[in-house]
Amino acid sequence: QVQLVESGGGAVEVGGSLRLSCAASGYTQRSIYSMGWFRQAPGKEREGLAGMYRDGWTTYGDSVSGRFTISKDNAKSTLYLQMTNLKPEDTARYYCATGFSGSAGSQLLQSARWNYWGQGTQVTVSS
Repeated sequence: QVQLVESGGGAVEVGGSLRLSCAASGYTQRSIYSMGWFRQAPGKEREGLAGMYRDGWTTYGDSVSGRFTISKDNAKSTLYLQMTNLKPEDTARYYCATGFSGSAGSQLLQSARWNYWGQGTQVTVSS
């Protein structure tokens, strides 16, 4: 049973930084070594932010490129999202995902290609 648990969310002021963590457990299949970060704000569709393919290749969504960085500590089975220069429009619930079905590239930002999801952690950016 794959389990993903996000943490590190909270309230921050505009221009601030946060680091999200996603602890993964219960997987053995190679296809789920790829991992990604998504977010969803009320009334909006889930948005792909950053994806890391199983070989370490990464991609970012246009709205966060240059501000967010995805990384992974394989020894700890933990995925991270370092977020800097946060803006009010970054306010959302953030989710990590694994169990990817697709190829490296823009497909990593498509939520339908991921099979396992965490419960999310809330990020609120105030001005």
